[in-house]
Amino acid sequence: MMPVSRQPVKPAMEISAFSYQKFVRFTLEQTQSRIDLIPLPLQEKYKCMKAVDQKTMLQTLSFQAPKIRMLRSLTIEGGQSMQVLDFAVFPEPEFDLPIFCANFFTAASMNIIVLDLNPLHDVTVQREYREKYYKSLMPLGQKYVELLPWGDKITSESLRFFSPIVIWTKFTSSQYKHDVLYSAFVDYFKAWLELMDHAVAETNASQILRNQEAQHKYLTWRAEKDPGHPILTRLIGDALAKDLVRNFLFNGVATLGSKSFLDYFPEYRCEDGTINKRRSMIGKSFETRPWDASGEYIGNEL
Repeated sequence: MMPVSRQPVKPAMEISAFSYQKFVRFTLEQTQSRIDLIPLPLQEKYKCMKAVDQKTMLQTLSFQAPKIRMLRSLTIEGGQSMQVLDFAVFPEPEFDLPIFCANFFTAASMNIIVLDLNPLHDVTVQREYREKYYKSLMPLGQKYVELLPWGDKITSESLRFFSPIVIWTKFTSSQYKHDVLYSAFVDYFKAWLELMDHAVAETNASQILRNQEAQHKYLTWRAEKDPGHPILTRLIGDALAKDLVRNFLFNGVATLGSKSFLDYFPEYRCEDGTINKRRSMIGKSFETRPWDASGEYIGNEL
């Protein structure tokens, strides 16, 4: 009898050999080829931090440019335990551009991924805004629907900050999956840069204020409910984590508006007047993508 040939079992991907720095370098190269990036003072304050374990490193970058209020990144390199990228680009209030958002968490057994051009205005109800920015991008979104499938349940309260092309997915680490993720990141960022190139500044003062308040509402939600906050607290302590979240990651909470979290989201008020700390508690949960291939919201039918 001939011996049975067995395929060698590939070992799990060593995440300590993986880094999100390539993603950050790509964004800087692409952006600087179009406009001048000016470093923000925040970059020096938070530039490089070592976690309390004396092993995990946190690195930040932040810039401003014409049309861009803030381009910033946070990478966390924790060896085999975790690799994190939190990257965003916030437009100036004179532009109603979407907010580029990449939140990638890689651990030994799982990757949790959100990649999107977050809408400044709610696309589940504001059709005109959806048509303006996302109609032409639907083929791009559809390209990755099967490669990076819908991750898990998500509630409608979080959904209001997502677009019809959002990539919300989970997967176990492999070189193939990380290559697909990099490809998606490249495509989405190039798409955002194209939107920026063609964006025309708003001159109507009331619309500029509307854009500013919409961005402030977004920042206020993220600063309070961002799922990465507990990880930062564990790595660098509560005081520094709060400072990093409010003054760097979601810079603008204290300057773009005066409304509080409970002004925007009164449903989170507890009887004693404090904020309910549960992250997701309001609205319907969606186990599948609540937009069709044309970008039409179908959440009410699911």
